[in-house]
Amino acid sequence: MASDKPARRRTYDEKLKAQVLAECEVPGTSVAKVALAHGINANVVHRWRQLVREGKASVPAIPSGFVPVSLAAPAAQPTPIADIQVELRRGAIALTIKWPTSAAAEFAAWTRELLR
Repeated sequence: MASDKPARRRTYDEKLKAQVLAECEVPGTSVAKVALAHGINANVVHRWRQLVREGKASVPAIPSGFVPVSLAAPAAQPTPIADIQVELRRGAIALTIKWPTSAAAEFAAWTRELLR
């Protein structure tokens, strides 16, 4: 079926392109979701990103209200998680069990067997 309408390509404003590309640069953002939110085919947005990466197109920067700030690494290291420690008493007998937290699943299985 041939159509009598001439095929037209959509054109997008440079400001819109810049906004879409800036939104795509946010970590964890889906390019397809950004494209869909703006009513643009995701393949078009991927092509814009490719052209910018190859240096064949430039996108005007959108001024944002945010200024990048570098944060210093925390001075103190977090304290390691302590071992699992259980004390069992029966009359005058006391039994202390220490188990590494890295093997918590094994400790749970051991405890279930002990309490059977």
